[in-house]
Amino acid sequence: MLERVRSCFVQARTWRHVGRYMSALVSRIPKRNGWTIAEHVGDATPDRTQRLLNRAVWDTEGVAGEVRRYAAAGLDTAAAARRRRGLAVGALDETGQPKHGTGTAGVKRQYMGCAGRVANGINTVHLAYVRERTGHALIAARQWIPAEQITDPDTAARTGLPPDAEFRTKGQLAIDLCTHAYADELTFDVICGDEVYGNRTELREFLEARGQAYVPRVASTFMVRTPSGDRSTSAQAVDLLVGGAGRGWQVRSAGTGSKGHRWYAWAWIATASPRHHLLVRRHLATGELAFHYCYVPEGQPAVVSRLVRAAGLRWPVEECLCATRRLVVSPTQLGGTRREVSGSEWLTRSRKVNGDKSMPGNQWPGSGVRGGALGDPRDMAKAGLPEVQSPVDVTSHPPERRLKPVSRSVAVMKHSRGNLRNAKRCPARVFKEMSGPPTSRSDVRQG
Repeated sequence: MLERVRSCFVQARTWRHVGRYMSALVSRIPKRNGWTIAEHVGDATPDRTQRLLNRAVWDTEGVAGEVRRYAAAGLDTAAAARRRRGLAVGALDETGQPKHGTGTAGVKRQYMGCAGRVANGINTVHLAYVRERTGHALIAARQWIPAEQITDPDTAARTGLPPDAEFRTKGQLAIDLCTHAYADELTFDVICGDEVYGNRTELREFLEARGQAYVPRVASTFMVRTPSGDRSTSAQAVDLLVGGAGRGWQVRSAGTGSKGHRWYAWAWIATASPRHHLLVRRHLATGELAFHYCYVPEGQPAVVSRLVRAAGLRWPVEECLCATRRLVVSPTQLGGTRREVSGSEWLTRSRKVNGDKSMPGNQWPGSGVRGGALGDPRDMAKAGLPEVQSPVDVTSHPPERRLKPVSRSVAVMKHSRGNLRNAKRCPARVFKEMSGPPTSRSDVRQG
């Protein structure tokens, strides 16, 4: 992989440090921040990593294209080897990351899916390549920047936004991601996404112009035109055309999950357009409805089972996002760096190391697990992550070197009249001193 992106870097030292940086990200170090990465690659300080993320010059889109083609080709080859081609689905989704302060590009109080509420943070749109029964990988990402930050020169300069930045909605960012994927000759059988993208008219028109089938989620208030010519919402169309619980519903599996097949009741509703349909999913236990607006290009069969499988393949992108939270270091952890730089967007998407509790399959590790899902092969298998292998040839890089810790002496101080006032509330403590045991009450307080 490093050889494929060599032409994207002007300086050879920057390219070599990218290899070391990536080897640290996929290693089993407990935490990934500026100092631990420097320790892993053999640097005395995180200055080189900071320079790579903030000031180094390299072709971002070129690296993104190579990563995209590499991931898609690997999944296609694996599917061909298993003789299970399955569906090739492009899944669109967004993820948020909570942030403190206002120094990061794109940060504002907005709805954060990871927090389930309105909070201060950033949002990023992602595109995943999902090969049915084979695997999945993130292949593109674009951060959403609020319009007020782009139009305000002071805010744009403070957060490091380029002067030619233009405001793009999340639907337009999704169009950009799909455009880059098509330019790299990637083909998708179906495009899917949640309501944020299914309700975007410009995104649907873009996909239809390219003859791309899609089956995204839409809101219950999404307007459709029935075969009779009347306009109604998705919820009203279900009542009018499907009616009772037993008429027009088919129980089908949306694919296998961690607990086996995911069974739902599905209804297939025609619209005034022969190429557009409304696919309704109903939970068997709760009766909760979910609506999907489908488009099938001319010449392709409108097979219900195929679209049901495609609708069920939207969840792998969320699994990808959970995995990246464990792998990628946040620039805010690199010695105080607070700026999100578009030049390092692909290799260093801003992610919390230990992930978020609210995301499925991304719970906090126990006391016996180090580094989340990367600390133990059994935890990696449970999270669906492959065995970690370093992409860097260790013979071509300096050996790993540990930072020398400052020598400290440890003294166990018990209670006495001269050090702690209340022995009942303050049990025996261990004080770490820079040189020698404490000799006075002020030294004890400082320790």
